[in-house]
Order: sequence, then structure tokens, then C-alpha cells
Amino acid sequence: MNILIAADSFKGSCSAREVTDTIESAAKTVIPDVAVTKIPVADGGEGTVDALVAAMNGTKVRVPAHDPLGRAITAEYGLLPDGSAVIETAAASGLTLLKPKERDALRASTFGTGELIRHALEHGVKKIILGLGGSATTDGGAGLAQALGISFLDKTGKELAPGGVHLSELAQISTAGLLTEASECEFVIACDVKNRLCGSSGAAAIFGPQKGATPDQVRILDSALDHYASVLKDQLKCSTAETDGSGAAGGLLCGIIPYFPVTICSGIDLVLDLTNFDEHVKLADLVITGEGRIDSQSALGKVPVGVASRAKKIRNVPVVAIAGAKGEGCEALYKFGIDAIFDTVPGIITLEEAMEHAKENLERTAENVLRIFLAGSQEQLR
Repeated sequence: MNILIAADSFKGSCSAREVTDTIESAAKTVIPDVAVTKIPVADGGEGTVDALVAAMNGTKVRVPAHDPLGRAITAEYGLLPDGSAVIETAAASGLTLLKPKERDALRASTFGTGELIRHALEHGVKKIILGLGGSATTDGGAGLAQALGISFLDKTGKELAPGGVHLSELAQISTAGLLTEASECEFVIACDVKNRLCGSSGAAAIFGPQKGATPDQVRILDSALDHYASVLKDQLKCSTAETDGSGAAGGLLCGIIPYFPVTICSGIDLVLDLTNFDEHVKLADLVITGEGRIDSQSALGKVPVGVASRAKKIRNVPVVAIAGAKGEGCEALYKFGIDAIFDTVPGIITLEEAMEHAKENLERTAENVLRIFLAGSQEQLR
């Protein structure tokens, strides 16, 4: 019997690799001679570096950088065997780097993400895989571009200060200082958000409040981003703001598309492509996927639905999802190819208890899933 395990992390308790290892252990307890293929996966957001490095035997690189408020930190990115780099926006520009009271949507910058990219380029990387999830910023990617040598100048010729609020002062964009190594680089962007840069569904309006923006600040940022988009269009002949996804990560694409060749794709599809998921499915008798929580929102580009729908396109293989918790509306996911959903919670317990015992609860649940599958398989053979 061949089992393919392609699961995301259980955020806060188990990495994607720990999840796949734990399910493998359960499989070998129930079916000692089982053949297991493990693919730690992610949806292109936080956890993508860990998942791809684990799945593809890559390495991590630690780099001095700056957080969204300009404070010195150490961040990391992944190097894959083919020489490409995988970088998460959240690694240096993420919301989790700030305390709730520190969130400053007006002045937070993506400069740190640009520093990670710059380091990769200066060390010979020609392809950057960039995940956009979890940012604390609404600066239109200007900070990222500044780290790579682009200048954003006001009417006096002075470089703009960090943060989206200052884009309202933008008068000129200069590409003269763009890093030499950048000319040969291509970007693959993992993005499942369709929001455009400006307007009622734009970067400031939809994502600004979670980054600390008040209603007045949302209006200030949206106006600044609209002005920024006009300058990009007038001076660089680039209509990035009209691209689906240009509102993701606070408009980060506007700091990349005007200067580099870019491919935008679904985060989970990108990860599945890179890990040769399709070839592994062809050999599988059962696919097990999962993530920390499965609910109606899981249909929006999350791992279990991505794995199940992709698997069913290849062949009619059973797909079981295991979650740390099931939420409202998870039944809607059956139409995407998931055949059954199991949660790992053994009873009424606190969140702290669930997190503390996540691995043992996962292993027990996976064992039960596999015993049911084995019993059904044996019944079919009679």
C-alpha cells in the first residue's frame, strides 16, 4: 500500500514536517509494510520556506535585516537545490514581528524584505519565489524597491521616508541605482488574493485595519497609494495597480512588477508543482492532508482543498483531511475532493491543552483514520 502525506503545519504546535512525520509514524504502526511519501506543504504564506526546505532538501540562510519599523533583526530565507531562493514577506516585514500596540500601518516598511532579496541576488540567485502572506505593511512595496536601489524622491529631490503615508509626496522614481545583479532575476509570486491596490477593496481598505490603521488612516493610505499608482503609470508606463493581487501584502507587487519579470500563481499550486506532487499522486492508494484548522475559509487557497482538488484531477484517489480543529462550514469542502475530515481534539479541553498534546492527538487520530481505511480495503478484497 502506498500513502501520500501532504500536510500543512498546525500553527503554534507542529511544523509541516512534524505533521507529516507524525502521520507517517501512525501509518507504520497500523500497516508496518506501508510505503509512505511525505510532502510538507504550505499555501505560499507563512511556513512556505520551512515546507519547501524540508520537502526539497534545501537549506536556510540567516541574514541581518530590518523589521517593519526599521529595527535590526536577523531573518532567514530558503535556498533550494536548483539555486532558487524562497522568501516569505513575513520573515522581515511580518505582523508577528510587532506587538499589537506597535502596529503602524502608516510608516511600516517592506525594506527588510528587500534586504533578503538583495542578499540572495548578491549571492548569485537568479530566481526568487516570494510568498506574500502576513505583512505588517501598506507601503506599496516601495521599501522593498528602495533596498534594491530604486529611489523614490519628493519634489525637492529628497528620498522619501519609510511607510505608505509618504507616498503622497512622491514626485519622481529613479531606477539608476538598481542593483546590477537584479537585471537577470525573475520573480515567482505566490498570491491567492485578487484585491487590487486602491479603492474599497484595496490594500488599505481591506487589510489596513488589521495592521493598525484607523478609518482616517485607511483613507490617507488609499489616497497615497492612488498617487503612487499614478506616478508609476506616468513615469514607468506601468499599470501594476490594475493587476489582480496588486493589493496583497500592502501593495507589495508595485515594488516588483515595474522592475522585474514576474509570474503570479496560486501559492498552494506553486508548492505542489515544486514538490512533484502530481507524480506522487499517481502511485498513491490514499492521500492524507491537513492543517491546524479546517472551516469554510479553507476553500480560499488553503492546503487541504488545494491538495484534494489537485489529487482528484489526476485520479480518483481517496483524500482524507486531519485538522487540529473543525470549524463552521467545513462540510462545504467535500465538493472540492475531500472525502472525509477528522479533527484531533479528544474531548472538551482548553486551547493550551490542545497545543501541548498536538502531536499525540494527531498520531492517535491518524491511527484511527488508517485503521478505518485498512478495514475498508480488506472488505473490498473479500
